[in-house]
Amino acid sequence: MPTERVHVIDDDAGLREALAFLFEVNGVDADFHVSADAFLEALPVASGCVLTDIRMPGRTGLELVQELKARGVDLPVVVMTGHGDVPLAVEAMKAGVVDFIEKPFGDDVLLKAVRSALIHLKSDCGATEGDTRLSGLSPRERDVLEGVVAGKPNKVIAHELEISPRTVEIYRANLMTKTGARNIAELMRIALAAGL
Repeated sequence: MPTERVHVIDDDAGLREALAFLFEVNGVDADFHVSADAFLEALPVASGCVLTDIRMPGRTGLELVQELKARGVDLPVVVMTGHGDVPLAVEAMKAGVVDFIEKPFGDDVLLKAVRSALIHLKSDCGATEGDTRLSGLSPRERDVLEGVVAGKPNKVIAHELEISPRTVEIYRANLMTKTGARNIAELMRIALAAGL
């Protein structure tokens, strides 16, 4: 793995300690910050990626992403939260994060997200890939996907499409299978890359 660092931002001392151990035993260089503002004060930093909690005292993880963008700091960001929900996932993806993981997460999930972020390259192939992965969807599956991307609950999508909530669940499962998305965050990333 490259010598790039993971810049961890979380106000939970216990989590920072656990992540320090996890990264050390897996050969990942990391530094730690107690808040978004503390990280911003440390700029400029070594290249790498940012792993930030989304809900913290002071500036939130999403506000941090927006501030980094405003400053022209182009580090891939992975957001972690204990309060994950679809609207928050949509907001995070639209803000430009490369992955979104919910606490509690397994070590392998976190390491995979961080390693993907470390090799993440900004390129124009995202839209093409998104289009390709959505090309096999039926019109009804696209309708459901648009509802999911808009952050609507299954019941609302079902009401708007005049189908049952159970049918929406089936369509959502089909979306995950057909796009190859591992989780809702990846589905959002694919949909947003395709311009939905």
